[in-house]
Amino acid sequence: MKENRVYFLQARYHYQKMTNQELTSLPLPPGESGLPFIGETISFFTDPNFSQKRVAKYGKVYQTNIFGNPTVTMIGAEANNFLFRNENKYVVSTWPKSTKILLGDLSLAVKNGEFHKSRRQLLYQAFQPRALASYIPTMEKITEQYINNWLEQKELIWYPQIRDYTFDIASNLLVSTDGGSHTVLGELFEDWCAGLFTLPINLPWTKFGKALRCRKKLLKYIEEIVIKRQQLDNPGEDALGLLIQAEDEAGNKLTTEELKDQVLLLLFAGHETLTSAIASFCLLTAQNPDVMAKLTAEQTKFANKSPLTLDTIKEMTYLDQVIKEVMRIIPPVGGGFREVIESFEFNGYQIPKGWTIQYQIAQTHQDKDIYTESDRFDPDRFSPERQEDKKASFAYIPFGGGLRECLGKEFARLEMRIFASLLLQKCQWELLPNQNLELVTVPTPHPKDGLKVKTRAFLR
Repeated sequence: MKENRVYFLQARYHYQKMTNQELTSLPLPPGESGLPFIGETISFFTDPNFSQKRVAKYGKVYQTNIFGNPTVTMIGAEANNFLFRNENKYVVSTWPKSTKILLGDLSLAVKNGEFHKSRRQLLYQAFQPRALASYIPTMEKITEQYINNWLEQKELIWYPQIRDYTFDIASNLLVSTDGGSHTVLGELFEDWCAGLFTLPINLPWTKFGKALRCRKKLLKYIEEIVIKRQQLDNPGEDALGLLIQAEDEAGNKLTTEELKDQVLLLLFAGHETLTSAIASFCLLTAQNPDVMAKLTAEQTKFANKSPLTLDTIKEMTYLDQVIKEVMRIIPPVGGGFREVIESFEFNGYQIPKGWTIQYQIAQTHQDKDIYTESDRFDPDRFSPERQEDKKASFAYIPFGGGLRECLGKEFARLEMRIFASLLLQKCQWELLPNQNLELVTVPTPHPKDGLKVKTRAFLR
C-alpha cells in the first residue's frame, strides 16, 4: 500500500496543469503516420508485433495513424492511471468509426458523461450478484452438454465450437434463444462481428458493408423478442427481463430502441471476448501440465458439489489465479481508445486535442517492473503471498478500468470458472501435433488453426 501511495504522489506532481504556451512548446510523441488516409491501419490489423516493434523503437509513448486518425499509444500502469482518472477531463471514451456505427448510437459503449453513468446503472441490474446466481443453472446445463459432445468427438477443432458454446449461453440468457449459434441469429451475428474493427467502407462486398446489413436484420430479430417480453405481466428474470424492468432514480426505463442496441452490445461482450479467454485457458493449461495437475487436484474437492453455487465457485482459489494469469498473458482485448478533449502533457510530450489515444492492455501486462519473468505462465504470481498485480494501480487491466471498466466482468469471470471447473472434472485434453498455434489478434486473440485437440473422459 505504501508503494501505491508513493506512486500516486509522484503521478499527481507529474501532471500539473500547464499553460497553452508551455504545452505547445513541447514535442509531439515520436512515431510514423504511414500512408495517406489509411495510415498504418493495415499493419495494425495484420502484424501481431505492431506495438512491440514501435515500443522498441520509440518507447512507451509513440504516435501512429490508425482508422484515419492521428493516434498516440500510451503504455503502462502510469499511462492507464492518468487516462482512467482523467475520464471526462482530458479524455473521453471512443471507438473506431466502424465500431461506433455497428454498435449503434444508443449503445452504452459509445455514450459518455452523465448519460453513460445513468444507463450503466440501469444495465448493472443484469449483473448484480443475485442476477449472476440465477444464471448458474443455465450456464452449468449448457456447459455439460458441450463437454459431453466434445468427449464423443474425441478429436476436434475447438475454437469454433467454443464460439458456439459462448453464443448459446449469451443468446439463452439475453434473448431466450436456445441453441442460438445454430439459428439465423447466430449466422447474422458472426457476419456483424466480422465488420466491427474494419475500415468503414460501405460496399456490398466489404466486411463493413455486410455487417451493416446484418445489423438491421439483427435489430429486427431482437425487437420482436423485446416487444413480446414487454407485453408480459412478468417479463422474466433473465438478463433481458431484468433490463426491461430496470428503472433509474427518476423512474425512467430503457426504451425499446435503447434495449435493442444494449442487447446487441451485451451479446458481443458476452460472446466474442469470452470465447477468446476460454480458448486461451484451454491452450495455456494444455501447454503447462504442472498447472493442469494442480487445477485437477483442486477440482477433486468439488466433484460431488453439484449444482454449483457462487460460494462454491469462490472456494476455487487456484483456478481463480490461473484464469487471472491466462488473461494477463493473452488478454481478450488488446487495448482501448480515448479521444482527447483537452490538450495535455504526458512524459514530456504534447498530446493535442482532437487526437486519439490508445491504451495497451497486452503491453501493460508484460511490464517487467511489475511482473517477474513476465513472459512466463505463472499463476502463483497472483497468490496471496505475491500479488504482483497490486504493485501499481492499473497494472492489471483485462477488463479496462475506471469509469469504463467492463460492466459484465463478473458475468465473464463466472462463465469462465464454471466452464473450467466442469471441464477439469470431466475431461482431459491435449494439443494435437502439426498445427499453427500462432495467435490471430483481430477481432480477439485466437490460435490460427483453431486449436486442434484430443479429448478423453477424466477417469478417477
